[in-house]
Amino acid sequence: MKKLTSTLPNMLLSLTLICCAAALLLAFVFDVTSGPIAESQMNTLLEGINKVSPEYDNNPYEEAIEVEINGGIVKIYPARKGGELQGVAAETFTKNGFAGLIRILVGINNESNIIDYTVLQHAETPGLGDQMQEWFRVEGTNQSVLGKNLSTPLSVSKDGGEVDAITAATISSRAFLDALNTAQTAVTNAKAEGKLK
Repeated sequence: MKKLTSTLPNMLLSLTLICCAAALLLAFVFDVTSGPIAESQMNTLLEGINKVSPEYDNNPYEEAIEVEINGGIVKIYPARKGGELQGVAAETFTKNGFAGLIRILVGINNESNIIDYTVLQHAETPGLGDQMQEWFRVEGTNQSVLGKNLSTPLSVSKDGGEVDAITAATISSRAFLDALNTAQTAVTNAKAEGKLK
């Protein structure tokens, strides 16, 4: 077999063939993995709704509504029992984290009390801001947000609020509470607009 000479057209041809092969490989990997990734994300969301919502007998996921707020979308999953609204699971967010976006699923009852929460996505500093999944649920302390009422926006004690921030992660703590407050605002707006009854 004759060896190609080292000319500019031959180098461009070789580079083009390599790029095409790499693109085809990436497309194949994406096609194979996109389904399982989407299924995994869906299962995580459904488990989260089940964890943070009040007791329900409907399908909150199928009844989800969206509320545009703060340049993003809060998804609200109504939890009903016997046709009566018991509360919601709200997929909320903030862009004010130390590393940007934080997504949280929070359960709120009809009295605006926090039932539970789970952090869906964040890129906060390991060992500091990433403690939010557990930090704000330590019962019997000022860290806990469980049972707190969101009628009045929550804030950290450094800002005059009643929630103790994660040690050395005040920005992440403020962002976490901002996401919860955004969820409550979205629920209030949805009720005022008649989207949530």
